[in-house]
Amino acid sequence: MHKVELLSPAGTLEKLKIAIDFGADAVYGGVSHFSLRIRSGKEFSMEEFKEGIDYAHTRGKKVYTTINGFPFNSQISLLKKHILAMAELGPDAFIVATPGVLKLCNDLAPQIPLHLSTQANVLNVLDAKIFYDMGAVRIITAREISLKDLIAIKKELPDLELEVFVHGSMCFAYSGRCLISTLQSGRVPNRGSCANDCRFPYEIYAANPETGTLFRLEEEEGIGTYVMNSKDLNLASHMQEVLESGVIDSIKVEGRTKTAYYAATTTKAYRMALNDFYKGESNTEAYQYELQSLQNRGYTDAYLISRPFEKHDTQSLDFTMQLGTHQVSGQVNEDGTHFLCKYKTLPNDEMEVVYPLGSKVDIVDNEIGSTYERDGKFYLKLKELKAQNGKILEEVHSGNVNPITLPTVFPSYTFFRVPANSEMDTYQKK
Repeated sequence: MHKVELLSPAGTLEKLKIAIDFGADAVYGGVSHFSLRIRSGKEFSMEEFKEGIDYAHTRGKKVYTTINGFPFNSQISLLKKHILAMAELGPDAFIVATPGVLKLCNDLAPQIPLHLSTQANVLNVLDAKIFYDMGAVRIITAREISLKDLIAIKKELPDLELEVFVHGSMCFAYSGRCLISTLQSGRVPNRGSCANDCRFPYEIYAANPETGTLFRLEEEEGIGTYVMNSKDLNLASHMQEVLESGVIDSIKVEGRTKTAYYAATTTKAYRMALNDFYKGESNTEAYQYELQSLQNRGYTDAYLISRPFEKHDTQSLDFTMQLGTHQVSGQVNEDGTHFLCKYKTLPNDEMEVVYPLGSKVDIVDNEIGSTYERDGKFYLKLKELKAQNGKILEEVHSGNVNPITLPTVFPSYTFFRVPANSEMDTYQKK
């Protein structure tokens, strides 16, 4: 049976390793401003990106390099050098957004497969065929496409791989082709520096140009002022439909600029969904338990299953971000012996353990702490907070750089979490 690929974001070397450890078949990321995520791209050096590619390849996984910005004429010479430099690292594909860059990559690095970015907004067979004929082996379709249209494209072009987003931020414009940030702050979204202006609250005014009168329009109570704020995509409960279509080659999670915990949790949830599908099972409650633990703008299943005009619940009008059901309290280091506090930790706090599928958590009870299982979940309690330098602490807060000793060795990059404070369920964050 053809297995669908799980593609996760990798904004840093650490996130790359976490995504792979938590079950991704492939990851995507980039270096420099030719990647659409300039903020995350700055966190990858060429050396680190090469290390990430080697890390993935030794585990039988893939890395796709994003070169999906929109270059100006003055940048073409630099772009050519960048393409050649990235090709030398041996990634498994380039992700590009424009016909010109696609041709340039084909000319300079014909050995690297080409994936067409969602920024190209492919919605139909005609556009898909044009890019396929130009050398794209995979198309990351527009977020606004329907499953029916994907089926039609695959029927016409059976050898063309189709990749779809199943989770992450949604854009107010067509698959990211937006200029609001450029207008308001001079930060160009299609060149990697979007300021997320669509997430801001706005007040609406009416003006009379003849008299110069200006007055604020009153808003209906409860409607809110986040008039362009799209909810986040979450298709975990629809994976059965998506996968049963038989036309999807890769499901993609958005989020190179998001946290390490986000990379781990989304990857784990969709890995569970894929594994269950191939076993003839489904447990949407378990997938959503993981995904609801993340900060989000409210969730929507968006447009893959339903047409845009059929959806009336895709915006969060009264807030820009809300806490998830859980707060991350700690992250285990790569060797599994210590963790860094990410929230606040006191002796005897009960912390849920979030670890990669297929890994093992030892049940122990010693002077440092204990681990135990309840209702299919693993938990940790620390009897004492012993820093790596031997100092015993009464409590540990986020920002404390002293690694805290664990009672046993945990899988690399395991996370600990606690229920979120209900009084902070919803908050505003630009």
